[in-house]
Formats: sequence, structure tokens, C-alpha cells
Amino acid sequence: MHKQNIAIFAKMHDPRCQVVANDLIKWLQSKNCLPMLESHLANLIGYPNGISAEEIREQAELVVVLGGDGTLISVARLFSGKDVPIVGVNLGSLGFLTEITVDELYPLLEQCLKGDPRVSERMMLEVTVSRDNKEIEKTHVLNDMVINKGALARIVDLETKVNRHFLTNFKADGLIVSTPTGSTGYSMSAGGPIIHPVMSCIVITPICPHTLTNRPIVVTDDSIITITISSAFDEKVFLTLDGQVGFKLMQGDTIEVRRAFKTTALVLSRERDYFEILRTKLKWGER
Repeated sequence: MHKQNIAIFAKMHDPRCQVVANDLIKWLQSKNCLPMLESHLANLIGYPNGISAEEIREQAELVVVLGGDGTLISVARLFSGKDVPIVGVNLGSLGFLTEITVDELYPLLEQCLKGDPRVSERMMLEVTVSRDNKEIEKTHVLNDMVINKGALARIVDLETKVNRHFLTNFKADGLIVSTPTGSTGYSMSAGGPIIHPVMSCIVITPICPHTLTNRPIVVTDDSIITITISSAFDEKVFLTLDGQVGFKLMQGDTIEVRRAFKTTALVLSRERDYFEILRTKLKWGER
């Protein structure tokens, strides 16, 4: 029988994750599977066969993420384009992405090993940054890309086009471009709509716009969104990708956002649906 390669990633310094990771390793070995851990996590929990994240990316057939949504998002970027199902296990409160509980983990893994997981394909965004007509950065995000100003900076001017058609010059604290999956993140906090995660669209949400009639807008998933930093400023403006990776922008920089060809495959619980997750996370119906 083929020995399946199962990757394990965890919120590194959470003791609960370390305990579950050790239990999971033993369970996978009992099922004739090969647990694959990145070297830092392997050293932390005493697993002798740690390898690089790149090796795991090339060899893993299923990924288990122990932690919260942030941990899963970083793993999703690593596996972008590999079409490897990801099981997100939340050891705290229920997550929008990490919706599997520890009690559900092993029965769900049994289904995965039999080739019968319930999988949701989530669209990603490709973000390209150009400076002086040269591409300086290209990456993929599962949730969102955010342009925002430094703490003491003035309002920033963001000239925004959709499919080369001028949309507006946002004068705001910043701008969020998100996937449907990311609509329940920073975009929602800034007043953006909640989009069902399997829909095909892109959300553009201004952050504290100077013009109150600037509202969030939803565009089709085949749109190409181009944002130019048009402010004449000496203060700091940053681009943040999935809330985890970022760098400073300069006047004249152009950010192009479009749907990525790559997707992220999330394994879903059979015990609950998306609307139950919304009700639980957002405490709808509670007084």
C-alpha cells in the first residue's frame, strides 16, 4: 500500500499545538502514513526527521495545520498552486478558516485517507508591485492585500482603475482588496460586505475614506485592479499581504491585483456549514 505523506504545521510556541502534534504523529504512523514536519517544529517537539518547508511543499499529499487562521494563511501561501488539501484545526475558538475541532480531526482524517474529503476550492489573488516600470514583487494571497499609511502619516491618495477604467482617486487611510474568503477579515472591520467564500468576485474596501460617499465595491473575478500611489509624500505607506508580509511603498509605485490561477483547497467539516460558522464567530443572535 502507498505510504501517504502528511504534512503537519503548527502555531509554533502554543503548548496545546505541540501536544496535539505529538499525538497526531503517532496516529499517522499507526495508519502507515509518513508525518512530515518542518525542522523548527520537529526540533521543538523532539521529532527526529525534520525537513525544509520546500521539501514538504514538493512531497506532501495532505496538510494538517494546528493553530488559528493566521497559521493556516501562511501555509496556504506556501502550498499555493500545489492543489494539496489543507485541514485547518483550531485549538482555541472556532476560526473562519480553521473550522475543525480536535475531536473532529481523526474521523475527518480517516475520510481524507480514504479519498473522501469535503473540499472547498478558494480563489486567491495575484499581487504584482511595479516601481519605475519594473516588477519588484509578485506573490499570492488567500485573504487580502492592504495599502495603509503609517501612524502619523496624512491621508494617502490612491488612484484606482478597474480593467484600465478609472474608478476613483481614493483619499483615505488606506485600501483593502480582498477575496471572498478574506471578506470576513480586515475588509469587514472597515465596513466591507461579507461574501460567501465560494463566490467568484473581488472586494475593494477603502479604509476611513475622506469622502464619505466612497463605499466598498464588489467587482467580477476577471477584473484587473490597478492602484497607483499618487500622493506627494515623505511619510510611510506600506503594502501588507495577508496581514503577515509587507514592505514600504514609494510615490509612483503601482500595485496590480487580479485573480490568481492558483487556488487553496480547504477541507471542511461535515458537522457544520458556513452560516453556522458565521453565527458562532460573529455571535449573531446573542444578547
